[in-house]
Amino acid sequence: MSQPVPDVGPPAPGDDLADVPTPVEPGAPDGDPDAPRFRLAYVPGATPGKWAGVWRERLPDVPLDLVQVESADVLAALAAGDADAAIGRLPVDKDVFSAIPLYEETSVVCFSRDHLLAALADDEAVAAADIAQDPVWVPGDDVLFTGRPVPGVVPADPDGNPLDRLPTTADVVATVAANVGVAVLPMSLARLHRRKDVTYRPLSDGPMAPVGLVWPIDRTTDLVEELIGIVRGRTVNSSRGRGAPSTGRAQAAAAGGSADRAGVKKSPRKASGGAGSRSAAGRSGGNAGGRAGGQRGKGARPAPKGKKKGKGR
Repeated sequence: MSQPVPDVGPPAPGDDLADVPTPVEPGAPDGDPDAPRFRLAYVPGATPGKWAGVWRERLPDVPLDLVQVESADVLAALAAGDADAAIGRLPVDKDVFSAIPLYEETSVVCFSRDHLLAALADDEAVAAADIAQDPVWVPGDDVLFTGRPVPGVVPADPDGNPLDRLPTTADVVATVAANVGVAVLPMSLARLHRRKDVTYRPLSDGPMAPVGLVWPIDRTTDLVEELIGIVRGRTVNSSRGRGAPSTGRAQAAAAGGSADRAGVKKSPRKASGGAGSRSAAGRSGGNAGGRAGGQRGKGARPAPKGKKKGKGR
């Protein structure tokens, strides 16, 4: 029995990520071992549950494996074929990967509840100038400051020697809890590593953290197209992937939709009353007049009453 997964997009304020269920891990498929399946990687902080739910409704015969991958390892996993697509951090190399932007995360300042900034209201933003004198810890798995200046000062030992970066975001948050500096993180990661002794506020002039759907250009398969349709909100009938056609439902729905659309076009001409009928009658009359007069458009004149066009006209 498959386990539930969290909703899509960055966590909303008030959500408790401590209660997020374990993601679905890949396992042996039921039935035919050669049946197709799809592996969707996602970075820490991303929550693909809503899209996964739509996938399972639309393609019940294609198992979807959700695999969490560190941000720095996403592109390597895609290149090696360990994942078919990923919800990852942008930008990517556009010569190798295709990407569809999904959303941008706000950056926040994380600090101990004993820090002076903890006196701010929960919705009050912090500016980079407010942490200019604070040591700012940047983790080794940072996703914000590649090619950007880091606010604040570099953490140093008592002799003033710069300290090495801590390996992970979790290490940074644990260090910040001791009130020896602050950290700037995407909001989803601040929430993912939430602690009772650490809080955060929005950084008004901080960098944004864009997230997108990423896949190798040379592996844009029907299943990838199906996922693209899902994240873009396409319906089953408008999807470009395989989707329900594998079960025959989408083909039937498409055929029904075509019949309905054809009926909508024809019905106004048959109607006998109402605005739709008058509009249709006007169009019908215009067409008939065009055929009778032999001309259409500007300068067209109806034939005089009581006279018929002769061969000399």
